[in-house]
Amino acid sequence: MSRKWMKVLLVAVFTVMFGNLAAVNLVDMYMDGGPFMHIIAGLFVVMIVVALVKFFQLSITEKLDTKRFYLKLKGYIANDQFGEAVEISSQFKKTTMGFIFWNGLVAFLDAKKAGKKGFTLQKDVQNAFDEAGLQKMPSIEAGLFWLDIIAQVATLLGLLGTIFGLVAAFDALANAPENLKQKMLTEGISQAMGTTAWGLLVAIPTMGIKGALQAKADKIVNDIDEYSVKIINRISYKIED
Repeated sequence: MSRKWMKVLLVAVFTVMFGNLAAVNLVDMYMDGGPFMHIIAGLFVVMIVVALVKFFQLSITEKLDTKRFYLKLKGYIANDQFGEAVEISSQFKKTTMGFIFWNGLVAFLDAKKAGKKGFTLQKDVQNAFDEAGLQKMPSIEAGLFWLDIIAQVATLLGLLGTIFGLVAAFDALANAPENLKQKMLTEGISQAMGTTAWGLLVAIPTMGIKGALQAKADKIVNDIDEYSVKIINRISYKIED
C-alpha cells in the first residue's frame, strides 16, 4: 500500500474514533514517526485482540447468576436431591463456578456410594472443590498480564522513539547542509513528539481496559470463593457422623 493510500485509510479510521481534526493530527504523527510507530501500532492491535478475547471469556463464557445458581442448588441439597443438584450444575460446566460445583457434588455422591462418612466424607468433598478450583480458576485471570506488558512496552517504545528523533534533530543541526537543515530538524522533532504521543495513546487505554477486566475477573473469583464455602457448608450439614 502506498503512503498516500495508507494515510487516507488511517484518516478515515481515526475520524470515526476521534473526529476529523484529531484524526489528521494523529495520522500525520504516525506517518512522520519512523519505524517505532509500526511497532506501537502493532501493540495496539494485539491489545485489542487480547481485550476482546478476555472480555468474551469473562462476560459471555463465565456469565452466570451466581446467587440464583447457589440458591437453586441449596434447595436441592436441603431436600437431599443431590442427583438433581448434579444435573443442574452439569448444565453450567462451561463456567468455572459450574464446573467446580459439579465436580464437588459428583465427588460427594461417589464417596457416599463408597461408604464414606463423617470427617472422611467431608475431607473428600473439600478436596474435590479445592482440586477443581486449582484446575479452573487460574484461567479467569490468564492473559491479563499481557495488557500490563503492552502498556509498558508501548510507553518505552514511545520514549525510545523520542530519543532517536532528538538524536536525528541534533545531528541535523550539526551536520546537515543548510538547505536541508530546517527540514531534517523538523522531521526529527516530529518523530520525537509523535512516538511519545502514540506510545501514551496506546498505553493509557490499555491500562484502563486492564483495570476494567481485572475488576470483572476479581468479582468472579470472589463469587466462587464465597459460594463454594457456602455450598460446602450445606453439603456438610447433610453428612452423617
